[in-house]
Amino acid sequence: MKKLVVLIAVLFFTVTVYAQNTYKAIIKDAKTKQNIPGVIVKVQGLNISSVSGTDGLVTLNNIPSGKQVIQFSYIGFKPETQTLNFPLVQTAPAEISLETSEEGEELEEVTVSATRSSRTIENIPTRVEVISGEELDEKGNMKPGDIRMLLAESTGIQTQQTSATSGNSSIRIQGLDGKYTQIIRDGFPLYSGFSGGLGLLQIAPLDLQQVEVIKGSSSTLYGGGAIAGLVNLVSKKPTEERQLNFLLNGNSALGADLSGFYAQKFEKVGATVYAAYNHGTAYDPSNIGLTAIPKFDRFTLNPKLFVYFNDETTLSAGLNATIEKRIGGDLEYIKGNGSAQHSYFEENKTGRYSTQVELDHKLSDNEKFIIRNSVSYYDRSIGLPSYLFSGVQLSTYSEANYSRKGEKADWVAGINFLTDHFKEDKNSDFALRSYNYNTIGAFVQNTWNVAEQFTVESGIRGDYHNEYGFFFLPRLSGLWKINEHFSTRLGGGLGYKAPSVFTEDAERIQFRNVLPIDVANTKAERSYGANYDVNYRTSLFDHKVGFSINQMFFYTRINNPILLTPVVGGNLQYIQPKGNLDTKGMETNVKITYSDFKLFIGYTLADVNQHTGNTSETYPLVSKHRLNNVLMYEVEDEWKIGAEAYYFSKQKLNDGSTGKSYWTAGLMAEKIWERFSIFVNFENFTNTRQTKFDSIYSGTITNPIFRDIYAPVDGFVVNGGIKFKL
Repeated sequence: MKKLVVLIAVLFFTVTVYAQNTYKAIIKDAKTKQNIPGVIVKVQGLNISSVSGTDGLVTLNNIPSGKQVIQFSYIGFKPETQTLNFPLVQTAPAEISLETSEEGEELEEVTVSATRSSRTIENIPTRVEVISGEELDEKGNMKPGDIRMLLAESTGIQTQQTSATSGNSSIRIQGLDGKYTQIIRDGFPLYSGFSGGLGLLQIAPLDLQQVEVIKGSSSTLYGGGAIAGLVNLVSKKPTEERQLNFLLNGNSALGADLSGFYAQKFEKVGATVYAAYNHGTAYDPSNIGLTAIPKFDRFTLNPKLFVYFNDETTLSAGLNATIEKRIGGDLEYIKGNGSAQHSYFEENKTGRYSTQVELDHKLSDNEKFIIRNSVSYYDRSIGLPSYLFSGVQLSTYSEANYSRKGEKADWVAGINFLTDHFKEDKNSDFALRSYNYNTIGAFVQNTWNVAEQFTVESGIRGDYHNEYGFFFLPRLSGLWKINEHFSTRLGGGLGYKAPSVFTEDAERIQFRNVLPIDVANTKAERSYGANYDVNYRTSLFDHKVGFSINQMFFYTRINNPILLTPVVGGNLQYIQPKGNLDTKGMETNVKITYSDFKLFIGYTLADVNQHTGNTSETYPLVSKHRLNNVLMYEVEDEWKIGAEAYYFSKQKLNDGSTGKSYWTAGLMAEKIWERFSIFVNFENFTNTRQTKFDSIYSGTITNPIFRDIYAPVDGFVVNGGIKFKL
């Protein structure tokens, strides 16, 4: 009898403990008080999750004792968390209220800086696309050494490879040349002119917090050069919680990436440090004797110090340093077996150094004053058989701006001074392409909440360029939140670009025989353009499916663009015939979410034409039609699996022929644990290569004449690695 009593007591105790380690909740809409089915409820950091039923009730069993964080997430509602100490004293179901989120929980947390405001993305009249968080992390898995893929897989952006053997690339927004896109880092123009060469290959994503893209004329924001658009690279900042991340990656082309990032904020100081080594091995998957991937070694170090004098004043100072040696060409020559038959090479040596200093002072809760300065030194040489192009670019950027945030309107005003000095080394008797440009500018921008649902952003800039004169640059955008599902934006402005020899056309031929700009007979390129978009968001099937679509239409016109044209003596000269270059089209972005699945579909129509006199012709190296398709399956803190497919329509080439259309596809997977994760990426597993359906050069392998590169040349490459978070 005694044993039976003890057994019953033990069973009763066990049931009691089990009940106390079980969590029950009824989940309701905070506004309507109706039960919400389909809410995903998880215990943070553990493989314990469930979904609420039709009555809103959810049950989690076998929760370990101690402090646990319970997470609630559902499409169309703001995420919620609760911290509880198990075993629970109360076992009755808790009542959880979720608040609706009209714009979607992902966008609510994103604050952009490219527009010089501190507003969240859904409240900015200027259309801004942000790559951040998980998406940035996923793209980093695919190509950890640079940001080409990160940008190229966005709707409306195309990567253009300008060198068949060294891999140099630029980006085209809405079909326009890379020279019309301004790339800045934390507000500093570090990648313009000569320093834009190899830029995309030397920027890694690991120390980036987010990437912001504005399509269309943006010269009012940061000055000349942003005719096609603006890309702002936002660096990570230190937080009180230490960040210590390492990434090791290798690929089937015998390349390797090793990088680390550290950040931490203390009481009065903080610091971030990014360091990386990237290695590439000469790779020729097509067996044509030329490298599709060059041999290279790159070292990068980016330390940054933050000093917090008080709650109002912060000083930051940073250094970016990159050293790289890159050589492509004849595979036998690269291997050290050079001979009269194997003598072609293209060697790039670069040294990229820049400093950034910024003082941020809050005058009050609503007012702020910022002073910033950067100094950039860029040294590059391009060597080929019997040819050498080299030089040094020294540029500086200084800015002071004042911002005020009001109840109805925000203001930003400032002045800036930009110097850009390029000195070419005299390696032959050819005319030097050196120049010395100075630009002083002033700007004012206002963001006005006209009504609860309508916001207007306007700005003007005046720039004076020492060679090309004065530019007046107005800009206007409007946002109308029609209701909780619909919103629409309309915006446009003027832009300009000071001509220089550093264009894709000249880069493609390593600047051989390219004459200097005839400044006296050349005017700055001027543009105007506009974007209009409609955004729709909703949830379907009792909030189980999230659906959003953004439809944008764009037009940009550049008057009297400079063209690289053959002249007498076999040289090439930039001329400026009467005419214009225009791009018009549309972008469609669709996002569908269901449970742990996300589907992204993007379509770009870019109709780009060059008008000269009475003639009009299709602009080369533009896919008129592009499709982006990405399917992601993600179990938070456990798995990420993604499949993607991209379509490029036919492109007109510079030699008058037409390149073929093609598809590429990829597959990525990552398994995540608390402190580390492993990933693998099958890039271009369809093995699409231009050499399969078209040639990349004519002539002989000792003196190749390269054709346009419009499709991948490296084919199917597998990469994988491990990431640590310590």
